[in-house]
Amino acid sequence: MCGIVGYVGEQQSAPILVSGLKKLEYRGYDSAGLAVVNGGTLNVVRATGKLKNLEARVASEPPSGTLGIGHTRWATHGRPTDENAHPHTYDGVAVVHNGIIENHLELKEMLKARGHVFASETDTEVFAHLIAAELRKGNDLPEAVRAAIGQVKGTYGLAVVWAKDPDRIVATKDSSPMVVGLSEGQNFVASDVPALLEHTRDMVFLEEGDLAVLSRTRVDFFDRAGRAVNRPTRRIDWTPMMAEKGGHKHFMHKEIWEQPRALADTLRGRVLLSEGDVFFEGWTLGPEEVRQLSRITLLACGTSWHSGLAGRAMIEALARIPVDVELASEFRYRDPLIEPGQLAVAISQSGETLDTLCALREAKARGARTMALCNVVGSAMTREADLTVLTNAGPEIGVASTKAFTTQLAALYLLAVKLGRLRGTLDVGRAQELLTHLTEIPKRVEEALHCEGAVKQIARTYQASQDFLFLGRGPMYPVALEGALKLKEISYIHAEGYAGGEMKHGPIALIDEKLPVVVLAPREPKVPYEKIVGNVEEVRARGGKVIAVVDEDDTAVSSLADDVIRLPASSALLGTIVTVVPLQLLAYHVADLRGTDVDQPRNLAKSVTVE
Repeated sequence: MCGIVGYVGEQQSAPILVSGLKKLEYRGYDSAGLAVVNGGTLNVVRATGKLKNLEARVASEPPSGTLGIGHTRWATHGRPTDENAHPHTYDGVAVVHNGIIENHLELKEMLKARGHVFASETDTEVFAHLIAAELRKGNDLPEAVRAAIGQVKGTYGLAVVWAKDPDRIVATKDSSPMVVGLSEGQNFVASDVPALLEHTRDMVFLEEGDLAVLSRTRVDFFDRAGRAVNRPTRRIDWTPMMAEKGGHKHFMHKEIWEQPRALADTLRGRVLLSEGDVFFEGWTLGPEEVRQLSRITLLACGTSWHSGLAGRAMIEALARIPVDVELASEFRYRDPLIEPGQLAVAISQSGETLDTLCALREAKARGARTMALCNVVGSAMTREADLTVLTNAGPEIGVASTKAFTTQLAALYLLAVKLGRLRGTLDVGRAQELLTHLTEIPKRVEEALHCEGAVKQIARTYQASQDFLFLGRGPMYPVALEGALKLKEISYIHAEGYAGGEMKHGPIALIDEKLPVVVLAPREPKVPYEKIVGNVEEVRARGGKVIAVVDEDDTAVSSLADDVIRLPASSALLGTIVTVVPLQLLAYHVADLRGTDVDQPRNLAKSVTVE
């Protein structure tokens, strides 16, 4: 999500840190900073916005020193400001951090009670204070870092320097990547390979819980238990562009495969299983306010509109509140009716989609309470809405949304459970059951990704097709729409998504021996299975080619299909997250085989900021 670079050697560190951060710009960020140690002093430079702002400040007063750490931040806790930019410091300690500290609020209160004063809104600053407190006890820097992370719940990729230890960087990781670069007379650490390729190709990838101590002439590695260990050195032969994409051919492919991690980040710190509840930072709606909600309106465009259609089923089923899903681009042009006690939820990856932002403003002007469900803290929607739920998907570079969609679905499911608990439609036991199913979804998506070989073969078979039809019933209908959209966005093949029951009301006229029909057929408790089988038989009777997406133990639909993609079974309402994965892969591989520009398809922009 964010970018980390560290350097210790004989050269001035600031230019090396800035250069490394530039190599990580593709990850997305809203502020940047660096800390340089020299002669027992710590010099910190930070700036919001693009790296050129940090470069200008570094150029005006160059920090001197041969040891330092740098960071590009994608805001999750606290707005994008100079004060919230990394590195964070306390008592001579500077830290840069990727990840989330789930218990940062209780740690912050504990430290404040001991006299610590905080300078930012971030969770990361807690690390600097914890480490400084351990150093005061007489621990050296590696011991202090180990003691500090032992008090933290959450995830981290962490690099630390201390003014009184001017020759060492300490780095550690848990569920957030960190790599050490080895070179003669100098060593490096970073959150990703591209930052280091300019200086070395010899890399050591930290394992979970590892702690690395870097000096100019050596690097020592320790496991989670504090035992010295040897980690293998890998020679990296990637080109710089390959490195940015993590070895994937395209950013879209990388982001499809990032979905298990992105989903875990969406859930992290929010699922309170023991209480059967959901925690959202900044949530202010009480039980009485939620019970009085007359209606929820979901406002969105494109892929986010599809997630809204799936979210409607989640909220209505679990919270028993009527839900409308509106195309934001049309909402304010039809004199919409807003009822007293209505909640309007704007769904957007960027939080800057102009159609959706205008719809949010329209709903607010007519008296609705408003909520932003998006991926970017500090975006226009988060500033203007009464409440915000962040998806925490991390930067999405590919124009065609993938992980933004699945994390929106996960966030909407969390919202449905939260509303259900506040309204009393879900008791503790039922909520615990639902949330347990949700925590299993990152693993189910990881399993679903293993269908890629079969999907790639199907893509080869149908890459020359001129049209596709996607069919889904119940919760699978929005997935059919999303599958069709992904294919048309990046392969330029005409594709339509339809509810299965609507096929005989028009689309059946299109079916012939040239038309591939993707049928989404996982078993759903509220959708009679024989209806899906009937759709398949109607397609076969007219010569159409059937690509069936089914549960791994399916027999009836798969026996009728020309091609079959098997997926792990998922609980009701959550199957949408798993079932969309092969459709993303199908669109990707068809487009790649056709030679289109997968990451930047023609005529499209990542964030639509004009009406």
